[in-house]
Formats: sequence, structure tokens, C-alpha cells
Amino acid sequence: MKFNRTKYIDLIMYILTQCSYKPNFGKTMLCSLLYFIDFNHYELYGRLMTNETYIKSKRGIQPAHFREVMNDLISGGYLFFRKEPYYNRLVNKYYPIVIPNVKFSEMELELIRYCLNKLSNRNAYSITKYAIKDPPIIIAGLGDEIDFRYVFSRDKEYSILKDMH
Repeated sequence: MKFNRTKYIDLIMYILTQCSYKPNFGKTMLCSLLYFIDFNHYELYGRLMTNETYIKSKRGIQPAHFREVMNDLISGGYLFFRKEPYYNRLVNKYYPIVIPNVKFSEMELELIRYCLNKLSNRNAYSITKYAIKDPPIIIAGLGDEIDFRYVFSRDKEYSILKDMH
């Protein structure tokens, strides 16, 4: 599967437009939401939305193209980055500078909004603790690619089928 950079950028920009104002919303939250949106999309429709590769790391979920794409968006004048205090730590915050003209189908938008409503009010610790219990992440080895096909091993807590169909 070829990485869909345009869809990935659209997804990042849409998420940030909806969530960057939240004090809890930093890099960990963004990476986790990208993962859940892509993997939930696969569970529902049999394909990833962006075809991003996600790696299991000590810090949670690492999208393979994240750093490169974010650096391009910052240097291109689409995003502003800064570290901000959040309780006793610093959060890596990204803010959209331009209003994105994103293109999603109604099905995609419904899924994205569902994931944002369900998960975007957590903090980095909470979303990471939640994510590491998702079967695709449990099954992956540290440093390995997270296999999207394991979404079909999800239980009721993680499966999106009960809520979206």
C-alpha cells in the first residue's frame, strides 16, 4: 500500500483545527488519534485511510511519516510549533496557521468526528494507557510495525463496529 501523503496531511490539519486549542492536546494525542482513525477505518471498511505505517515504541505509537510531514508543514508555513507547560511537563503543541481545505467523504468525516469525540479529551498518559491495550498494539513487538489486520481481534471496548454500524 502506498502512503497517501495528501490524505495524511488533510487528516492532521483537520484534527488540529478541531483540537489544538485544548491544553492537553499535543504530539502524543495527535499520533494516537491518527492511529485510531486509521485502524478504525480498516475495521469498518477493510482499508486504511492514509496507509500510514505505525510502529510500537516505548512511548506508545510512532507514525513512520510523522516527523517528516510535520517538519514540512511547519517549514511551509501551515503549522506553528511550540512547547507549552501542562501541569508538571511540557507538551509539544502544533497550531494550524491556515484554514485547511480538506476533502473527506461523509463516511470518513463521521468516523473522524466519532474518534475525536471519544478520545480527544484524554491526556497523553490516559490515551497511551488506553492504546497499549488495543490488540494490534499488544500483538506487535517493541519497535515493530503494528499490523492493522489485528483490529479483528478487538473486544467490545475497542471495536468500533458496535458504534458505527
